[in-house]
Amino acid sequence: MDTTNQNPVMFPAAQEFHLSFRVSNLAESTRFYEHFLGVAPKQSTARFSTFIVPHLCLNLVILVNDRGEALDTYSLYHVGLGVKDRAAVIESYHRAMAAGAEIVKPPRTTWRGTPLHELWLRDPTGYNIEVYARLTDAELAEMPADQEPFFLVPGTEPK
Repeated sequence: MDTTNQNPVMFPAAQEFHLSFRVSNLAESTRFYEHFLGVAPKQSTARFSTFIVPHLCLNLVILVNDRGEALDTYSLYHVGLGVKDRAAVIESYHRAMAAGAEIVKPPRTTWRGTPLHELWLRDPTGYNIEVYARLTDAELAEMPADQEPFFLVPGTEPK
């Protein structure tokens, strides 16, 4: 079999990731994503808002729910956003709090599964957003024997 034209990388020079989903309240979701992403919509109409986020290589479009039915936020389990480091996860937490997001899991370092610094929140429609940073080798070396999560913002630990 000739494999000379096969490329194991399907998108070797991708420039942007495009994500589009429906929201229950376009105005509320537009405000949330503007604050959370730190950019104003490039275009906003009565039917959609488009966010171009160069530092994330992201083109996000949120659309009105024009069926009048409840949106299924179960099917889209979550959208993950990988950030540079632990400090960026903590900064995202403060941005999310300022945007009025529901915090599902406060910023913490987890060791089980894929070790990460992570934050889980919900947008106004109820979609889960995971903000995470992979651990450095030095951070991995700090793993506690019990592998219990370490909360990154004082006062966010479970009571």
